[in-house]
Amino acid sequence: MKEFDLTGRTAWVTGAGKGLGRAMATALAAAGAQVAVTSRTEADLTALAAELGDDTVVLPGSVDEPGFAEECVERIGKLDVLVNCAGISPTFRRSEKVSEDDWHRVLRVNLDGTFFCARAAGNRMLAQGSGSIVNVSSVHATTGFDRIAAYAASKGGVEALTRVLAVEWADRGVRVNSLAPGYFATDLSHGLISSSWGEVVRRAIPQGRIGDASELAGAVVFLASDASSYVTGSTLFVDGGWTAQ
Repeated sequence: MKEFDLTGRTAWVTGAGKGLGRAMATALAAAGAQVAVTSRTEADLTALAAELGDDTVVLPGSVDEPGFAEECVERIGKLDVLVNCAGISPTFRRSEKVSEDDWHRVLRVNLDGTFFCARAAGNRMLAQGSGSIVNVSSVHATTGFDRIAAYAASKGGVEALTRVLAVEWADRGVRVNSLAPGYFATDLSHGLISSSWGEVVRRAIPQGRIGDASELAGAVVFLASDASSYVTGSTLFVDGGWTAQ
């Protein structure tokens, strides 16, 4: 369907070096978009760019660095899609043992970084009169789970931010939505999934399995493209049924 075609559009994906971000950058490129990719590890981006093509824009750095988002947007130029996927999680531990450093580090990357990139991209999109921003949230923005206080709080903030931006920018052609994955096999989740908690997680998923990153392709292309032209301020869950319970 032509509504899903991203040919002629430019998409910026943060956290694209590995895992879900890499999978979503690949999906957007397959849908026709020119892709700009951000990660703290340049080698990961270089390897991805070799797969996606010569027109891939490599933007190494951390989304929480002052001025970094604006520098990226300046280098990209015309910008039609932003996927805010950069995120971290501290060591899996109970709330009473979370350090101040861990708390602030997670909020700084997951929430502050999401806002700074959305603000920079939003300014460019508002000037153009069009654009789609996809903020990657989590099932734990809305459902509780042991030992992830900072991560859950940061993702709850991402969803609140998504709704505010959607309301502010809707009448100027910019859509803002959240994509909330459940448990997927990535470097970020490996420690949890491979531990004794992994079986607890699997039993809690109605489909009974951990997701594969490629299963986010349809969701991110939908939210990025004209196929979702009347969708803004929403959260799309891709979680094997986790939030249906």
